[in-house]
Amino acid sequence: MSGAPRPRGPTRRDVTVRDAGEDTAGPFERGLAVLRAVAADPEPRLRRVDLTKSTGLARSTVDRITATWLHLGFLRAEGQDLVLAPRAMELGNAYLASCGLVEPLQPLVTRLADELDESVSLAVPDADGARLVAQSARRRALYLAFHVGGLLPDDRSAAGVVLAAAWTEDRYTAWRDRRTADPLDAGFPAVPALDTAATDREARFRARVTTAAARGWALDDQWVEPGLLALAVPVRDADGRAVAAVSVLSHAGRHTAASFPDTVLPRLREAVRDMEAALRGPHAAAEASVPTADELRSTKDELGMEFLETLARGVAVLKAFRFAPGGLTISAAAAASGLPRATARRALLVLREAGYAASDDRLFTLRPAVLDLGYSRLSSLTLADIAQPHLADLAAAVGESVSMAVLDGDRVRYVARVATTRITRIDIAIGTRFPAYATAMGRVLLAGLPAGRRAALLDATERRPLTGHTLVATADLVAAVDEVERAGWALVDQELQDGLRSLAVGVRDRSGAVVAAVNTALHVGRDEPAETVARLLPALREAVGRIEADLAVAFDQAQLVVQ
Repeated sequence: MSGAPRPRGPTRRDVTVRDAGEDTAGPFERGLAVLRAVAADPEPRLRRVDLTKSTGLARSTVDRITATWLHLGFLRAEGQDLVLAPRAMELGNAYLASCGLVEPLQPLVTRLADELDESVSLAVPDADGARLVAQSARRRALYLAFHVGGLLPDDRSAAGVVLAAAWTEDRYTAWRDRRTADPLDAGFPAVPALDTAATDREARFRARVTTAAARGWALDDQWVEPGLLALAVPVRDADGRAVAAVSVLSHAGRHTAASFPDTVLPRLREAVRDMEAALRGPHAAAEASVPTADELRSTKDELGMEFLETLARGVAVLKAFRFAPGGLTISAAAAASGLPRATARRALLVLREAGYAASDDRLFTLRPAVLDLGYSRLSSLTLADIAQPHLADLAAAVGESVSMAVLDGDRVRYVARVATTRITRIDIAIGTRFPAYATAMGRVLLAGLPAGRRAALLDATERRPLTGHTLVATADLVAAVDEVERAGWALVDQELQDGLRSLAVGVRDRSGAVVAAVNTALHVGRDEPAETVARLLPALREAVGRIEADLAVAFDQAQLVVQ
C-alpha cells in the first residue's frame, strides 16, 4: 500500500472562464480560476501556456494574472515555470479560521490521537464530499496519506456517511448526478480511484447511512483501500446539527472490523462530548492584518498594467474572513479590508458565484471549496519542504553549503540541506545527527529552550572533546549558549571537526518558539571568524526570515510537521 499521491483526475469545479469583460468574468474571477488551475494540475510546475489551455483565457490575460499572483507571493517563478507557493495557503487559512471549528477542536483531535496512538481527523460536509479540516497523524508506512483540505467521497468514507444522515432527497439527487459524471471517483485525488463503476452504489450508500444513523457512528471497513479502517462519529453544534465528523483511522493489521469499535468507540465518544462543549465556549478573535486600499494602490502605481488591483482587492476581502469567525456582512467586509463597500460587495458576489462562499440574508460565509485554491495541494508540506527552496537560494547567494536541523534529544538531526563543492571532508546527509553541544545549530536550538529544560539537557549529555577546540565544561557551554540567546546567532569554530566553521540562526514558529536552525558551513581558511559573521549573517538572517514567513502561513491552522 502506498501513500504516494496519484495523478489527479477531473476536478469538480470547472476552472475555465470566459475571457470577457467585467460584466461576465472580471479579474478576480479569472484570477481565482488561474490559481485553482495551478493547484489542480497533477504537475507541480506549469508554464503560462499550460494555463491558457486549462482556463481558456488569452495569453495576455494569463500573463497579467500570474504577474499579480507572483507579486502577492502565491506563486513562485523557477525559470519559466510557475510553482504554487506556501503563501497561497492564506486563502485556505481564512476558511479554516472562519469556520470556527479548527481553533477549538484541533487540540482535542491531537489529544485523542495521543491517547489512542492512532491517526485522528476532522471532516466537514462539502458540496462534493467530506472535507478534511484538521488532523493529527501517526506516520505509519501502511497508511494512505490524507492531508487537510483533502476531499473524500461521501459514500466511501465513514465521515461522509455519518454526515449524510441529514440529507434530503435533493441532496441525494445532486450526489447521484456527480457520481454519474464521475463514476470512478477520478476527481477525488485524496483516495484511489475505483476500478469499475458499481451499479448498486446508491443502495449501498443509503444502507450505510441508515445503519450509521441508528448506531450514531459509522465504520469504514476498507471502503477506501484494503486494510484501512476508520470509525467516525458526528460532532454537533448547540442546535444539534452535525457540523463535523471526527474519525479514528487504523489498519487491519492492528484491529479487526469487529474489535475496532469496541476498542476506540468509548474514548471517541468522550472526545466528541468534549468537542461539542468546546464549540459552545468562547473563542478568541484574531487581530486583523490585511493589505489596505492605499497599499494596493501604491503597488499598482509601482507595477503598472501588470498588476491587477481588482484581483488583489478580491484577495483582501477573502483574507478578511480569517479574522471573522461566523462570516461577514458586506459592510463588515469593507471595513475589514479597508475597501469601499461597492468593491467589497463585488468581491463577495464573485466568491459566491464561483462556489467559494455562501450567503444567508445579509451574512456571507466561506465554503470548504476555498481549500481547493492551493491549500489542499500544499497541506502535505513539511518544515523541510518549505525550507528547501530558501536554502537553495541562500547557498547560491553565499556560495557555501547550508543546512537545516532540529533538536533530537541531545543531538541535532539534519532535515534539509544544499551542499556546494566547497564543503569539507565531513559527510553530512539528511538524517545525519551530531552532538548539539559541539555545533552552531545545536547551540541555537539549546538557546531556544526554556532555561530549566536547557540546563537539564546539558547535564544529561555525555560530552567529550571532538577536537582540541571543543567546549565540554558545563560552565563554558552554559556561557556560550547564554551568549547565543542574547545575540540570536551562533558561531562554532572547529569544535565539531578541525578546519570546519559554522554560523547558525534559529527558525521560529508563529508563537516565537525556536523549532529549527539554519546554518552555513565553510572551511576556516577562507577568512577570520569576524569576517565570516559580517559576510554571511545578513544573508542567513534574510533567508531565515523568508522561511519563518512561509511557516507562519503553512502552519497557521495546522500542526507543525518537520519531515
